[in-house]
This record gives sequence, structure tokens and C-alpha cells, in this order.
Amino acid sequence: MEKKKGRRGRPRSLSAAPARGRIQAVDRTLDVIEALAEREGSTLTELSLRLGQPVATIYRILITLESRRYVEVNSDTQEWHVGSQVYRMGAAFLRRSDVVELSRPVMRSLMAETGETSNLGIEKSGKVLFVSQVETQKSIRAFFPPGTLSPMHASGIGKALLSAYDDNRLERFLRAVSLDPFTETTLISREGLIADLRVARDRGFALDDEERTVGMRCIASCIRNTYGEVVAGISISGPTNRLPDDKIEELGVQVKKAAEEISSRLGAP
Repeated sequence: MEKKKGRRGRPRSLSAAPARGRIQAVDRTLDVIEALAEREGSTLTELSLRLGQPVATIYRILITLESRRYVEVNSDTQEWHVGSQVYRMGAAFLRRSDVVELSRPVMRSLMAETGETSNLGIEKSGKVLFVSQVETQKSIRAFFPPGTLSPMHASGIGKALLSAYDDNRLERFLRAVSLDPFTETTLISREGLIADLRVARDRGFALDDEERTVGMRCIASCIRNTYGEVVAGISISGPTNRLPDDKIEELGVQVKKAAEEISSRLGAP
């Protein structure tokens, strides 16, 4: 009798893609890359514990990624980091849209005019993904390197983007996320956040008033494309002593004008 050929030593769950079409090995590999991107460096043991996977499994993934330059290891500390290839992939993502390139001159002007760091962010999976930054030269400054993810409800750009949502979309967002507190002023109630978004919509800019980090404020406004759709947000951020109450309106108008300039470059009506 002819024996039925099979794949010896391979778990049944890995012999075919799951019902939803996902490949478990690829999921695990991407989990490793994302975990490394969230921190400055992680050891093999730390990754294993964080991801709930055996050390041997994580190690095989790491050495495979290392051979393709997606990760690299510091031989002194034995910590793993994302590699140069991840940067190249991220750069390819940024090239998909003109908004980053067209925003840079305006961001530089906004930083020069206000003296504060200018940021550009887009929505990504219910969070703000920072894609570009022009830093001030002042000693105390906010720092959101490209690739940083931030919660929408505790971010100037996030609240600017949320202020453009219609009621149905905002309701879906609020059902899907947890309004976690980061400081004493974080808006963690639906009613408080909705009221704040109405103010942002009416005046054309949103304010993060020490809601993510104590002592720091952020003023942001929406950027629209040729169809009038909101595609990004621009902001300035800095310490409260340089963004006091009596300057918020003036600075907000400057940020709003910068957003309108970028929108115009994108062909917005």
C-alpha cells in the first residue's frame, strides 16, 4: 500500500494558511519587528517574554531578519534593534504621498515663525503616526521622531483629525478605543472629548493642553487634499511657558494658515 505523503514534523496549524488567510509565521515575524520599533533596544529574553513565544522561535526569526538587514544586534549589550532595511521600507511608504514632501517648506517656515517644533502626522489604525518633524533649536522641545504612534484623544494632531469626523465615524471611533488617562488633564470622558472637538472644529485648530505630557502643549490643524478630504495634520509643540494661554489664539491662527497653505499645495478647494 502506498503511503500518503505528508509534511513530517510540521504542526497542522502551519501546513496551510488560517481560515482568514493569515500566515502565522509572517505574523510572528512582524510582531518581532513591531516590538523592536517600540523601544530603543530589546534582548532576546525580553522579546520572548513580551511576545509570549519561545526563545528559540524568536532567535530564528531574528537571525533571518538580520540576514536581510531588517534588524541588527549590539554585540556589547546583546540588544536587538530595527535595521536599515526598515528605514528604507518606511521611506518607501512616505514616498507614496506628496503631503510629506509638500509640507516640508511650510513646516520649516512655521518653525521659524513660532520658534517651536513643527510636526506632521496622519491617522494610522486609530492612532496618530508622526511622519515628519522640523525641530526648534531651543533647548527644551518636544520630540516625536517619524514612526512614533500616539493616541488620538491625547494628541493635538489626533484631536484635529477627530474634529473633522462626522458623527457616525466619531461614534465608531469612541466605541473602538479606550480613552486612557496620561495626565490629570487628559480628556477621558466621551462628553468632554466631544465638546473639545466641537471647539476645535469651530476655531480651526485643536489644543493638546498637557494631555499627553505634563508641561507640554501642542496646537494642530487639519490638512485637506484636492477632494477636500482630511489627509494629515500639522502642529507646533513646546513647553507651556512658551505656549501660554494668551498666545494660544495667535499661534493657532498661524498653524491654521500653515495647514491651509499645505492644503492649497495639495489642490484643496
